[in-house]
Order: sequence, then structure tokens, then C-alpha cells
Amino acid sequence: MSPPARHPVCLLASEVAPLSKTGGLADVAGALGKALHAAGHDVRVFTPGYSSIDRDACKARPVPGLQQLHLEVGPQPIVFSVLRGELPGGAPVYLIDCPALFARAALYTNDADEHVRFIAFTRAALLACVAMGWAPRIVHCNDWHTAFAPLFLRTTLRDEALFATTRTLLTIHNIGYQGIFGADRVRDLGLAASDLPRLYAPDFAAGRINALRHGILYADAINTVSPTYAREICTAEYGMGLEDSLRARSQDLSGILNGVDYEVWDPRIDPYLPAHFDAQRLEVKAQLKGLLLTRLGLEADAAVPLAGVVSRMAAQKGFELMYQALPRILGSRPLNFVVLGSGEPQYEEFFTALARDFPRRVYFRRGYDDELAHWIEAASDLFLMPSRYEPCGLNQMYSLRYGTVPVVRRTGGLADSVQHFDPGTGSGTGIVFNDFDTPALEWALNTALDLYAQPQHWARLVQNGMACDFSWRRAAAEYLRLYERL
Repeated sequence: MSPPARHPVCLLASEVAPLSKTGGLADVAGALGKALHAAGHDVRVFTPGYSSIDRDACKARPVPGLQQLHLEVGPQPIVFSVLRGELPGGAPVYLIDCPALFARAALYTNDADEHVRFIAFTRAALLACVAMGWAPRIVHCNDWHTAFAPLFLRTTLRDEALFATTRTLLTIHNIGYQGIFGADRVRDLGLAASDLPRLYAPDFAAGRINALRHGILYADAINTVSPTYAREICTAEYGMGLEDSLRARSQDLSGILNGVDYEVWDPRIDPYLPAHFDAQRLEVKAQLKGLLLTRLGLEADAAVPLAGVVSRMAAQKGFELMYQALPRILGSRPLNFVVLGSGEPQYEEFFTALARDFPRRVYFRRGYDDELAHWIEAASDLFLMPSRYEPCGLNQMYSLRYGTVPVVRRTGGLADSVQHFDPGTGSGTGIVFNDFDTPALEWALNTALDLYAQPQHWARLVQNGMACDFSWRRAAAEYLRLYERL
């Protein structure tokens, strides 16, 4: 049997862990790049050279011949350089270094030139490929930030011989973010007048240009980060106004469930934990729970279940379902609760008030702390994700690995990765509810607490979850099969 083809893959992402991160996109880009590199493929990851990136840590060095390059985005001249570094595992990463665009206080902004930043990044990455004389077979773009790449390859770069056989894949991580800007900025795309009819006419007539829609229209294939989400976004409920374009490309749309980097998220080796465990050493998990409760000033009663949340505080995540459900549960049943996250003020205020109303039972840390996130996964008995929608979600998969039972709504990747536990058969890996309302979440929490009070069922549920394999080896193999089909 001949060895599998070695694919040159240009992976474009606006954030890549561990260099830069606001959400799951960074984890996916970093882990997929690492997995493809480990499998022997010529993957090159391109990402903006944000000023927050530790360039020494990733060994970033200037690429000879790729310094002080020029391009124009509309009337604005852009000067950029390219640095080459390495991701953990050795995958090469190329930073598009342009302080005028990427030396800002945050990765993403509400500045008027936000679309310019990522049009420039996308074009610079493609021009860097040309300058290196490298012909990627696949240009894999991610979310709206790089969604114009397929259009550029069909227009401004169509005569570039290096891209003659290049095929494009657009991965949609969250359709709620689309990269919309005014049609009066059409010059920023750099299209010839003869190519302007390629722009989506209904949007343009309404005075806007939608970056993500153009990726959907012109990529050779489209995928999302779970099979269920791929179906959901073709409906008016979840499509966020793009469902018509997605339905038109339904034959080219698929879903690949994200993987988990078990070199980072594994209780057997987790560097943030003072002791390690697996499915045969759950007494260590119980010890860690006691340590975390004491550290956070919560009641350290081993018999009381601990529920955790690590999340962005956004409407997508379903926090409003907790407004009535959690006070009622906490007021009537034994439960401790720890929350880590930040975002919209109304959610932060709710958890602040909850911690005040239930002292020594509820702890809320505003912000993000990687160490505490790992501790919450390791020490909790339950993990709550009552999402309104969830393209994939990663924390539920982390939780399964750490023997922490996920309580999730049946949507997107949550539906694909967690199966409701059936005490009669002993099958299932979590607690799953259907309706997006307070009674449904209360039912799920009460069901989880009832099972926790039955050690035989609980032990089976925990063991089932810890036996799951959501490694990137599986997910990367699916991406490779998708690349082969292009």
C-alpha cells in the first residue's frame, strides 16, 4: 500500500494557541496544525503578529526576503514583514508583522478599520506564499477574518501559477460573527471592476458587505465544527441570516467535531495539578476537590457535589436560564458552585450576586486564569453548559476526560459529544436536556444531583465519560479525508 499523500496546507487563522487566544478557534488552529505536522504534512500556519505574542517563546525570527513588503487595502498603504516561528510540536507558524494593524490592546476591536486589518492579513499571507515560492494544495481559512481568501484566489490572484491547483476550505467556528462592513468600503477588497459582480448583490444593494458570506459562496468546501451544527446553520433559527447561502451549498457543507489536545487536557499529566489521576484513581480527584474548595473558601464537604463553569459570559452560553434555576437549586439541595469567566455585564453581575447570596457555597472569579480552569475541570463533579447554541464546545470534552459529568443542552457539538445517561442500561456520558428554558435546566440539574446520590450509577456515568476518545488524531484524519476530496 502506498503512503498517504503529503499535503501542503496553508492554514489561516486570526488566533492560534498558545500564541494568541480568545476562544475555541485558537485551540483548533493550534491543535490541527500540530496534528497535521505530526502526521508528516507540510502545514504552514499563518496568523497576525499581535504585539501580545511572546516572540521569543515561539522562536519567531524574520524570514529573509520577506521584510518591509507593501500592499494596499483601498487607499491605505500597508507595510508588513513575515516572521517564522514554531508551535509546540514543531509546526511552522508565520506571523504577519504589521504594528499599525496588530499592535492594539486586544486581538479584536470595534475600530472602523477592523475589516481592513483582516483583509490585509489574508492578502499578506497569500502574498507570503508567493514570495516563498510555495504552492499550497489547500488553503484552509477559518471564520470571517480569512473568508475572503477564496474570492481573492478566484480574482486578484487567479493568474498566479503557484495557486493554479489550490483548493479552498472554509471552516465556520461560530456563524454569529460575520465580518460585516459598509458597501462604501468596497475599494478595500482591491477587486477589479470586472470582478465586482461577484459580490453578493442583495447585501451590496442593502449597503453592506459580509465577509463570511463570501467565503460560503466561493470556498470549494465548507465545514463547521460539529455535524449537528452543520445541519442547524441551514435553518432560520441558527443560520443568522446566512441560511439561504448555506442551503445553496449544502452538497459542499459538512461537519467535523473538534478534537481535544490531550497533551494539554489530561488529568494523568496535567502540569497545573499537584497530583494526577485516571479512571482507576478517582480518589485523587476527590482530594483535588477538597483542596480547591479550601483554596476558594467554600465549604469543604466531600459529600456535597461541586458544579463548575468556565466560559465567556455571552448570550450564546445560556446564562439567563440560570437566573431562577440556580438560586432555587442552591436553596433546596446540597451543591457548591464555582464560576470562571467574563463578558457581558449582566451575567457578571448575576454571578457576583449569587456568590454574595450564597457565601461559602458559590465562588465567582471574573476574567480568565488557565490554572484555575484546569483545576475546575479536575475537581468538579458537574460542568454546566446550557447553551442557546454551541458550534462545538470544548469544555464538555475536557470534562469527560477529567471524570466531570457535563450537563448540556442538546445543540451543536454538545449533542454530538454527550449522550444522556440511561440508568436502566448504564449507557451515556452526561445529562442532556432539550428545551431552552428554565424548567429544562432545573430538570437537568436535579437529575444530575439525584444520580450523584446513587454512587453505583454515578460511578458508571463517570467511567463512561472517561473512556471517550476525542483526540485530534481522529479529527485531523477527518480533515485529511476532506482535503483528499477537494
